[in-house]
Amino acid sequence: MNIFEYAMRMEKDGENYYRELADKCQVEGIKTILTMLADEEVKHYNIIAQLQKHAGKSPPATTTVLGNVKNVFIRMKEEKTEIRFDSSDLEAYRKAMAIEELSRKFYLDKAAEVGEEEAKQIFLRLAGEEEKHFRIMENIAEFVARPEPGNWLENAEWHHLDEY
Repeated sequence: MNIFEYAMRMEKDGENYYRELADKCQVEGIKTILTMLADEEVKHYNIIAQLQKHAGKSPPATTTVLGNVKNVFIRMKEEKTEIRFDSSDLEAYRKAMAIEELSRKFYLDKAAEVGEEEAKQIFLRLAGEEEKHFRIMENIAEFVARPEPGNWLENAEWHHLDEY
């Protein structure tokens, strides 16, 4: 399996995992975020497929996922719906964090290995995207770990979800 096939498999696995989490999630806002993350993994898959097909001629896609996630959390705060999680939710979100971190490291390693500058930049961009996904899952895990998630929504400053 070459670098592209491996990366595409990672993205497909990530998509499937986020869709599985979304299917099990009882909180509509979190379900929306998990579905957005699954859709982002599809975009990554397509970028890698284009990179493989056209030897680096694929332009990196832009993403607005952090802004969209921020909006979902704000909506959840405004709607003041009752929010309940169980311990298996938190464990699943922590697993997603670990997967995103492994993906980030993989793309950084591949960026260091490739000779073509355009391919290197695409791998660096994908590493940055995985870092954003990690931060999103980190915030969801923090949210779920709170005894009263609604209080976290009330006090959240959102600086940790800003684009940078």
